[in-house]
Amino acid sequence: MAQAATQNVFSSNGPQKFLTFALANEEYGINVMEVKEIIGMMPVTVLPQTPVYVKGVINLRDKVIPIIDLRCKFNLEQVEPTERTCIIVIETEDQNHTLVGLIIDSVSEVINLKGDEVEPAPAMQTQFNEQLILGLAKCENGVKILLDIDKVINYDELSEIEQEA
Repeated sequence: MAQAATQNVFSSNGPQKFLTFALANEEYGINVMEVKEIIGMMPVTVLPQTPVYVKGVINLRDKVIPIIDLRCKFNLEQVEPTERTCIIVIETEDQNHTLVGLIIDSVSEVINLKGDEVEPAPAMQTQFNEQLILGLAKCENGVKILLDIDKVINYDELSEIEQEA
């Protein structure tokens, strides 16, 4: 299944650009076409009774957008934000094209990847791999985990959060 997803992304479109970022000493990437902007940390308004990884909402140019802490979503150790901590604002592929902010440790770079530079996750896949990983990018300085951001985001939970905000 992951192999099919990897092949679909790199089918006849040629090289793809990915924004890479650090999260708990690992490098991740998301397709640049899904990124709307990158902003610094700002105060987050906490909403009651939301999933633990949903930190709340922010007002970004008169749009209220939910904020997801990827460390929390991926069950990684929680740390205090630093001056490099930021929010990647993405646009979801749901019917409303919802804006969502993702808290990450730091932005790294934009890389170009061809299909032969990306492999599916290993056969010993975990539930995390199967549901969230688009592929593994082989780079000079190691491996970057490419996320299928539409699977990272739970649209049903987001629509409930938007209704509360």
